Amino acid sequence: MATPAAPSSTPGSAPGAGDAQPSLVESRSIDWVPLNERHGRPRSLFSLWFMSNAQVTTLATGMLGAALGANLATSLLAIVLGVAVGTVFTAFHSAQGPQLGLPQMIQSRAQFGYRGVVLICAIVVFSLVGFNMFNQMLGADVLTMTTGVDAGAGWYVLISGVAVLLAIFGYSWIHRTQSWLTALFLITFGLFTVVVPFVVPLPADALSLANFSWVAFLVQFGGAAAYALGWAPYVSDYSRYLPPQTNPGRALFYTYGGVFVGAVWLMGLGAFVASAFQGADPLEGVRDAADAILPGSGTWLLVAALPGLISVITVNIYAASIETITIIDSIRPVRPTRTLRVVTCLAIATAAVIGSLLSTGEFLANFSSFLVVLLYVLVPWTSINLVDYYLVRKGHYVVRDIFTPNGVYSAWGWRGLLAYAIGIVAMIPFVVTVWFTGPIAQALGGADLALFIGLAASAIAYVLLSRSLDLGRERAAAERDVTETGHQAVAFTSRRR
Repeated sequence: MATPAAPSSTPGSAPGAGDAQPSLVESRSIDWVPLNERHGRPRSLFSLWFMSNAQVTTLATGMLGAALGANLATSLLAIVLGVAVGTVFTAFHSAQGPQLGLPQMIQSRAQFGYRGVVLICAIVVFSLVGFNMFNQMLGADVLTMTTGVDAGAGWYVLISGVAVLLAIFGYSWIHRTQSWLTALFLITFGLFTVVVPFVVPLPADALSLANFSWVAFLVQFGGAAAYALGWAPYVSDYSRYLPPQTNPGRALFYTYGGVFVGAVWLMGLGAFVASAFQGADPLEGVRDAADAILPGSGTWLLVAALPGLISVITVNIYAASIETITIIDSIRPVRPTRTLRVVTCLAIATAAVIGSLLSTGEFLANFSSFLVVLLYVLVPWTSINLVDYYLVRKGHYVVRDIFTPNGVYSAWGWRGLLAYAIGIVAMIPFVVTVWFTGPIAQALGGADLALFIGLAASAIAYVLLSRSLDLGRERAAAERDVTETGHQAVAFTSRRR
């Protein structure tokens, strides 16, 4: 079958050539990025992922433990450990982008099959629309609080309109915008963070672990880990234009640093606000804390926070459009044109607006449950994908065959799908949600260990199932793919810099 999605570069192109200037509006989506279009440095990943996390949705995530009675010390401990764990997986996925030049979910066809990956893509699209609903609601509240005008649906349309416009311009403009917004954030929230501990008083036991609560700790830990892991299904979408000679360790380092610093900073700030202003919502707490420093400054701090919210909506729209095109292409092959990417961006933005209009306050109250469920469904996928990339196939992929159901990866990757199902089933006795608590979790007093069980079960199952793979045949095919098409698909034999 001919593949419209993976155009070949000229054979013999210089690996890592990055002299081509990107067009004003990005033309690519799920297709492989040719070597002459590769550009950028891995350090750009720090500002992109720092700013994606340095916004008030992240701050709200840091208030989850406080809602169950955790004091500041307990929340901070859970936040640091949770983000540290979740970011490991996100960072290792990011390192795949420069080596393969492919979006994350397209690469996942190697584990789940050309059509089998639709299940994972659908989960990711659903989660991104959910995040954008929450982001839009917070953005609308910011505009209402700062302008005094409750425009309701009008604010949703305005916020999504700006966000989708940037998503349409695409990869390079998103990177540039995140870099500019990082400077704005450091000036505004940086000053706020330095001053607020000296001005806003905390409860006497805020920094004590004497009344440590495992339930509150694990809820905050799970929320923080899920939030950091939530970027994993599309993190390499934002590194795939980097030259293939990019050192994977540098891509990993800058991604890890950006996510970890941004998430811990804002979640820690959220925990501080929740401790100091008990019962306040995230925006009210930030405003009141800033006003305690300088009366009236709370309004301006919220205004400064709005661009960060809009930019993360953009990041999600862009990624969800790629996942949507992957779903469509997996059902019926399509040409990944610029027009198709624009249409899917608009569709994703519209879905979030409609969802926000139809949702109620219960959505906001159940955000922690949303994060926990997201963690459960993503854990088996991330385990399988990373094990396949780093241990089983060791970075050797036939890029051309990723775009055809008749290639070496077939239409249905039964090994990946079965390992995914095994991971989900193994987690059930350990899960803790508002709807269901597994029997082992109940016996442990509500401790949620599902993350670790899912990771181990999926990884072990996939390794065992992959023993029947003909890796020698696949590696030979990958080497032919590089020779015949110029696809840089052999990650661990390419030259480093």
